[in-house]
Amino acid sequence: MRLLLVEDDLMIGEAVLELLRAEGYAVDWVRDARMAQLALEAESYDLVLLDLGLPDRDGLEVLQGLRARKQRVPVLIATARDAVADRIRGLDAGADDYVVKPYDLDELTARIRALLRRSAGRAEPVYEYQNVSINPATREVLVDGQPVLLSAREWAVLEPLLARPGLILSRAQLEEKLFSWKDEVSSNAVEVYVHGLRKKLGAALIQNVRGVGYLVPRA
Repeated sequence: MRLLLVEDDLMIGEAVLELLRAEGYAVDWVRDARMAQLALEAESYDLVLLDLGLPDRDGLEVLQGLRARKQRVPVLIATARDAVADRIRGLDAGADDYVVKPYDLDELTARIRALLRRSAGRAEPVYEYQNVSINPATREVLVDGQPVLLSAREWAVLEPLLARPGLILSRAQLEEKLFSWKDEVSSNAVEVYVHGLRKKLGAALIQNVRGVGYLVPRA
């Protein structure tokens, strides 16, 4: 999953960036509203973590512009503005959740997982498909009840496919979920990770739609 972190505070940004990357997310970090808008117009994100107190414009303007463009990406506001009126304005402007600084990092990642589940149209915390189950909170993967170890990049390919069986994701879309701006992308990266997943989870789990992309077929 690829996230956009919009945070101008250097210490907070570095801490959150390290946390999210440790959780296996590909993260792009920007520190002002202008760069946030450019990123949102150029890239596709699974979630935006948005500060409101940005140096050039209010973060609410970024959110309002996002929704005016009919972009449905989940937005989690993370801000020091703790008044009830501020929360109401943020949620009414189109935010999906609101957390006040200083926040607990474990709670932050739990809220991110909940929003990602909701955006995938799922309520259950564990995804099950035939003999495979995955738990996004713990990154645990079971095949026939037995744990299987995946690399962070293998997980990043598997989760979006297993979250929405029947949905075809192109190689470019999977690359967007795998890599942030600063990552080097090899031309066959997705194929390598899909090959590894098939060896570990079964050859039939991820199917190739020739010339289009990959999918987990509907059960």
